Amino acid sequence: MKKICLSILVAASLFACRKLDQPITKEFTENAYWRNAQDGLDALTACYEHLSKDDYFYGDEALSDNAYNSGTGLLNVNAISNGGYDGNNARVKDTWSYYYTTIRRCNEITLNMDRVPGIDSALKRRIVAEARFIRAYAYFQLTAWYGDVPFYLDLISIDNSRTISRTDKNTIQQFVLSELNDIRKDLPANTAQEQKDRGRVTRGAAIAMSARVHLFRSEWQEVVNDCELLIGKTTDGAYSLFNSYSGMFTVANEYNSEVIFDLQYGGSRTNDKQRSFMPQTITALRSVLVPTQDLVDDYIMTNGKAINEAGSGYDENNPYMNRDPRFEATILHHGSKVTDLNGNVQTILTQPGSVPSTNTVDDQGASPTGYYFYKYYDRAATNYASGLNLILIRYADVLLMYAEAKNELGQMNAAVWNQTIQPIRKRAGFTDAGATEFNAAWDKAALQTIIRRERRAEFAFEGLRALDIRRWKIAATVLNRPVRGIRVTSGAFNKDPKGYIIVENRLFTDPKHYLWPVPTVERDQNKNLSQNQDW
Repeated sequence: MKKICLSILVAASLFACRKLDQPITKEFTENAYWRNAQDGLDALTACYEHLSKDDYFYGDEALSDNAYNSGTGLLNVNAISNGGYDGNNARVKDTWSYYYTTIRRCNEITLNMDRVPGIDSALKRRIVAEARFIRAYAYFQLTAWYGDVPFYLDLISIDNSRTISRTDKNTIQQFVLSELNDIRKDLPANTAQEQKDRGRVTRGAAIAMSARVHLFRSEWQEVVNDCELLIGKTTDGAYSLFNSYSGMFTVANEYNSEVIFDLQYGGSRTNDKQRSFMPQTITALRSVLVPTQDLVDDYIMTNGKAINEAGSGYDENNPYMNRDPRFEATILHHGSKVTDLNGNVQTILTQPGSVPSTNTVDDQGASPTGYYFYKYYDRAATNYASGLNLILIRYADVLLMYAEAKNELGQMNAAVWNQTIQPIRKRAGFTDAGATEFNAAWDKAALQTIIRRERRAEFAFEGLRALDIRRWKIAATVLNRPVRGIRVTSGAFNKDPKGYIIVENRLFTDPKHYLWPVPTVERDQNKNLSQNQDW
């Protein structure tokens, strides 16, 4: 409970301006704070600053079968992926302490806003509602990764922090859902949000987040109920699919019609993680966060069939032809062309023996799988530092959560398909009826496979897969496979029987690895903290 044990004065963690992407610029004492509405807004900005971070957004992808992260970067998530970690792992420790700092910042607001004299009552309720959303988000993240965790809504004392025990995760998630429901009345719809408040929590964000928590808990009817508030309606916010899949992840199109909630960057708050995933000829740094062959193989063909289905037309000797258009928008492969930060077009060569060899699997600084992530590459970055917002919830997720829930309830049909998967695929660029039209011969199991594969393709490199494979209880299957790279015909590589590079063997033990251990440092300070199974 390292962060809980620290007695943190609220003023020491507050921003001096309302803008969400600016750092702390002045200091306060607690007695001199809570003087006016601006103090409340500044305190709230400190909560937003601690909502999440790029290490988690990108690192979560490597916690799934979508990506491989070499070395100890991104808080050593690779050790988690390959099963070689314990309560001293950097990511395991960081996530716990990070979100308890977030919770304390939010508790400062919920407990102190009544001290602000003369503040407009609607503004006060909104500030508190936004803080409650961020706190709920933090508690959901903690329960998703650790299960039972300490739960409190006050400014816990040091003495109490050393004796507090863990609360059942179900109790905490029920609280999260209650909060996300109760705060809706105090939040604006995105249609009523002023431009200066873009990036703040809206009613639509609270509804969509509630749907995501219900989805995690397999509460299918509740998922349907939440999603139906946002699909085809405008009372709680107006959202629609943006017209360009690849264009959605650019600075030019931030705050587009599909974005429900995003992590704010820009101004003096930037991230440089694209240097970890783009080819080193683009960003001048070793490529360590890279796609897997398993992810590549899951992209369907333009006719809607999986690559191993009869009639798909897949050619292993020409594997990137006639694939899901989102593949090219997400992943760079041998022969891909990309415009670098200087405006020059580069052809990315990844096969061994290619000249130049800089981006090939031969080079120690290149991708070991022979693939690179392309989504979220920001050509507008200055000195490799990107100000591009990272989307945490978008409308496509609402549609696919709805489709999944309806199918699990046995209610998936052509009408639901035409509301959800069809528009998503058409936006992606599919035109073949085999990919866009509903097939009445599909049963529930077949549709489950289709919907899960659709989620993977639509949200690749957006961090959602890690929790998806855990809630579906397939992590023990997909994370017990070797990490594979491209198929090669030459070079001294460890390969499978078909010639695909084997980068690493992973281990995921069921049930042990479905939850992280409570960090060792926390249990050293608080003997009342129990530990998860098998840790």
